[in-house]
Amino acid sequence: MTKPLLLLWTDGAEPYARAIAAAGLSDRLRVETVPRAATPGDALLAEAAALLSWGPPPGMLDRMPKLRFVQALTAGVEHWLARADLRDDLALSCARGTHRVQMPENILGALFHITKPYAAIVTDNAEKRWTRRVSDTLAGKTLGILGLGAIGAELARKAAALEMRVIGTKRGQAEVPHVAQVFSPDGTDEVLAQSDYVVLLLPATPETENFMNAARLARMQKTAWLLNFGRGALIRDEDLVAAVRAGTIAGAILDVFRTEPLPANHPFWGEEKIMVLPHIGGLHPHRDEMVAALLVENLHRFLDGKPLTQLVDRQAGY
Repeated sequence: MTKPLLLLWTDGAEPYARAIAAAGLSDRLRVETVPRAATPGDALLAEAAALLSWGPPPGMLDRMPKLRFVQALTAGVEHWLARADLRDDLALSCARGTHRVQMPENILGALFHITKPYAAIVTDNAEKRWTRRVSDTLAGKTLGILGLGAIGAELARKAAALEMRVIGTKRGQAEVPHVAQVFSPDGTDEVLAQSDYVVLLLPATPETENFMNAARLARMQKTAWLLNFGRGALIRDEDLVAAVRAGTIAGAILDVFRTEPLPANHPFWGEEKIMVLPHIGGLHPHRDEMVAALLVENLHRFLDGKPLTQLVDRQAGY
């Protein structure tokens, strides 16, 4: 019996190949690797039953008639769901859960940047200037998390350990440990009104396009900060710039943008109260190994005819 073909269509495929071999799957699979910028040959496309990829060129999935399982390398899959060639019979799994550690730490780093004077002290050091500065505390402040998924729940746990009060939104309003109050998405305005810091962790869907617009920004406290570690399309850019300039909110730290890299002429650059991060939130020195572990788990399930883990709900958009 011919073994099913797994196509690793990505740069740096070694961690994935190693994980597959270590899991004893080499006897059950053929594994072929293709660099991200290259195009697999017709034979590989025709035989591939499973695919790991950032996203092939448009129409390429139509050339893969045996394809049944796609493992995305990202947690957000809006670019996959927008494809015209994403067939109904394709099982799409995302990399949800692989950001659980690094993303909350990077968000906490942003909160410490807002409240602690280390950036100014670096300048003082360069100029050999002794300037005592008073840092604000996170303890006693309210952190509002819009999108209490796996990352939001872990952020809540860490923030609660810093004596922050955590509130947020979640579909279904199920209780979340370390969160004082969980609102449905309809309660977003209440979260905005109560929070000293608002963190966006929502997925990109038609419902969340331009979610933070002028009206919602106006519902935040004037002393509050907005942090976006979700998707760039969650914010109406021009409304955020206007809100910061007018003092509607105190400022923003942004890690995701509609266009990346952020164009040099974008108004976010140079805005004193807006910090641009180069999409560092989900990066981890061993992230490939994390995604490889997810891939191996799903390959076992795929070969055994079991449901995949982290399967994308196409109707929900994530």
